[in-house]
Amino acid sequence: MRKANEGGATEDPEVIIKALEAKKWSVEEIANTRAAVITNEFRKKITDEKLAKRYKGLIKLWKTMPESPGTVSAGSRKTKSTTSPGPEGDAKKSKPSPPNEVKTVKTEKPSTSNRAPIPPPRKFDLKMPSDETRSRNVTVLATSLKSAALPDGSQHPDDLAIHIEYAIYEVFNDTSKEYMAAIRSRVFNLRDKKNPALRENILTGQLAPERFARMTADEMASDEMKNLREAFTKEGINEHQMAVTEGTPTDMFKCGKCHQNNCTYNQLQTRSADEPMTTFVFCRSCGNRWKFC
Repeated sequence: MRKANEGGATEDPEVIIKALEAKKWSVEEIANTRAAVITNEFRKKITDEKLAKRYKGLIKLWKTMPESPGTVSAGSRKTKSTTSPGPEGDAKKSKPSPPNEVKTVKTEKPSTSNRAPIPPPRKFDLKMPSDETRSRNVTVLATSLKSAALPDGSQHPDDLAIHIEYAIYEVFNDTSKEYMAAIRSRVFNLRDKKNPALRENILTGQLAPERFARMTADEMASDEMKNLREAFTKEGINEHQMAVTEGTPTDMFKCGKCHQNNCTYNQLQTRSADEPMTTFVFCRSCGNRWKFC
């Protein structure tokens, strides 16, 4: 499947799905090998609709596997009872197995891989708030957390949304305008496609709801937005420095406010080196300032 995803040749998709369904998988193995992600990418390249549905069903099965250590195969989850082996013609008349054979999940020792195991999802004891405004905000937060594919090792978005809302409510102790503004700010940043790291860090537990509830807009912003704000701040400082620094006297510029030619000017490289310099002009008659490139 990796070769197919990278544009290389691969085996028959039907042969691969049979092998995947027959294999006994553990939760840790699925997470460590990124099996669900790779399989989903491979599924998108399959033109056979029925075969693609089998891949989709297998991915869904992996995502609903129990959290406790153990292995399970795709075939063992399709039915609660197993059939005794026999000729192909007798498959339709197979009898249910005894009760002690119903359970097909078996325990195994945790993997001793060198990789750091993905932390198990946190269990939250909080319940949905009874207040209508708060419960509606929980729903909006949960929708924002599920606005894109969930990363491996994600906590449950619905439970996490309740925890985030409780943390925000504790800051304000009511559903005031400030509380609603904090909710809207976090919803906006969670849905920002240019800032996927914030949402993933919350889902995987790297950023606690309590910390997220108290973050400022600058702290939640994407790296691109932070760089843009830094550039604006730097340009503002440069303009201020030019305004207070005595420039070169000139009568080349006419003030648009008092229409006098009694001015001073400075030039500064505020953009990239291949861009023209910015000229800052100060009218000594009325104090008006302007700039141009």
